[in-house]
Amino acid sequence: MSEEREKLKSSLSEIFEAAEMPLSEDSAEAFLSYFELLVERNKVMNLTAITEPEAVFVKHFLDSAILWKLCGETVGGRDQISVIDVGTGAGFPGVPLKLMRPEISLTLLDALKKRIGFLEEVRTALSLSDVRTVHARSEDAAGTGSEYRESFDLAVSRAVSALPVLSEYCLPFVKVGGYFIAYKSGEAEEEIKSAEHALGILGGRLEQVISYTLPSTDISRTLLLIRKIRETPKQYPRKAGKPEKKPL
Repeated sequence: MSEEREKLKSSLSEIFEAAEMPLSEDSAEAFLSYFELLVERNKVMNLTAITEPEAVFVKHFLDSAILWKLCGETVGGRDQISVIDVGTGAGFPGVPLKLMRPEISLTLLDALKKRIGFLEEVRTALSLSDVRTVHARSEDAAGTGSEYRESFDLAVSRAVSALPVLSEYCLPFVKVGGYFIAYKSGEAEEEIKSAEHALGILGGRLEQVISYTLPSTDISRTLLLIRKIRETPKQYPRKAGKPEKKPL
């Protein structure tokens, strides 16, 4: 291994160690290979605006994977859980969650074919098992009759949509008793209020709000844990474009 690569791996390991989430040698190597592939492919396609190593390690990798530390006991008590990452983009938070918990069954959903192509390359390069990629809009993939509807223990998303919209995209994928977890920047009180009506309609209930600062930074984050307490009415999600144009 080159000296430069060794330094990167050491920096990555230190960042996770500071968050009390130590990486195994295999996990550190996988994260580093993911980083290298991300930066290389980002030269020819728009995957991320963040490419500086430490920033990627903190703002993408750690920020994604920290879910297991903060709420893993709540949502991942069993060894085998099924997870869908809705609007995954370059694979966040899904791929880091998989690298920290290889036993999960992971589905990566995105509407852009190029991103799905990149994620398939990541899956092959990192030899990831039990990872499925789906090229579709969430409104179509979660519709009545779809194999994906209400079939996951956990739906996650770092998408920037407002919570009422994101809930309509994500909750239809979740089994009753499962969770939808939204990653949000900073405070989320206003979004939570605005989503109360939507959650009631879609069968969700906000169970926990976890606010935290990313270790060794001043970056504030919030995780919203929404439990699926009853089935989502079959008319939701509405047709493509409707959730954004006319939020619940």
